[in-house]
Amino acid sequence: MVDYILRIEHKKRKLFRTKVLNPKQISLLKNRVVQKILNELAKYPQCPLDLARTLKVHEQKIYYHIRNLEKAGIINLLRYEPRTGGLAKVYSLSSPAFATIINHSDFEEFESKNIIPQPKFLEPFIKNGRMNSIIVVGSPDPHGRFGYQAMDASVAIDLALFLGSFLTETPEPNYKLDTQISGHQLKKNLILIGGPKTNMIIDKLNKKMPLFFDEKHDWNIVSKKTKKKYKEDVAGIIIKMNNPFNKKSKILILAGKRFRGTRGAVIGLMKHPEILEKENVAKVIRAIDRDGDNFVDDVEFLE
Repeated sequence: MVDYILRIEHKKRKLFRTKVLNPKQISLLKNRVVQKILNELAKYPQCPLDLARTLKVHEQKIYYHIRNLEKAGIINLLRYEPRTGGLAKVYSLSSPAFATIINHSDFEEFESKNIIPQPKFLEPFIKNGRMNSIIVVGSPDPHGRFGYQAMDASVAIDLALFLGSFLTETPEPNYKLDTQISGHQLKKNLILIGGPKTNMIIDKLNKKMPLFFDEKHDWNIVSKKTKKKYKEDVAGIIIKMNNPFNKKSKILILAGKRFRGTRGAVIGLMKHPEILEKENVAKVIRAIDRDGDNFVDDVEFLE
């Protein structure tokens, strides 16, 4: 579920994507240092040391507030950044706005189906409240040049539920197996799920992607930009790029070295959809099981 704040200014409705906090969480925002930290993070993601230097506050005090804010879900660990002597944790806001609800019974209901705005960060995959793309998952049957069976249907369901929260019309079937998609459909906006071993379309695109899977070296993820290699089985990629089959269309790729990496890519998109605001995106993620239940529920951005 995605929450919004509705403001009416001069008879115009403005919606702001927000995160609802309980009173205990919202109380953290009363602290002046916390307010300064959030104002800085609203500009761009930063690490505690940079925040301490900018705000001229002792680093230990910054770390104290960062831990509380992360625990409350107000900020998220975005990635690790190499610094002299180690890695720095870089944080970002989990939402552009925050609110709390005291009285649930005093809300007005809107019948208009168009109350949710067009999510710009998902353009052009959703347009005017309608699906404007095809979700492509690997076939569950042995297929392709590797004869693999895809296990990605479950993460595709999670993604579909997320996308559905922005739709104002019930979509027609907007998914295809990689064994079913035809030539003219490849020219449309595509959302591709799964690695090259289980999704034949990603296999076709692999060498054209800014982050690709190295078939000769255990399918490690390689960045064309930084030349870095990511060897962990929990590594995954989120790519938004021009469609090589039709440059007027876009492709969104959510894939991992293994299944957990693919799930991590989907979780990363759902938790940080704002990363798609740029024209083209190439992110490497590391899937994490925070609560130890053997189920990926969070990510770290590695690049």
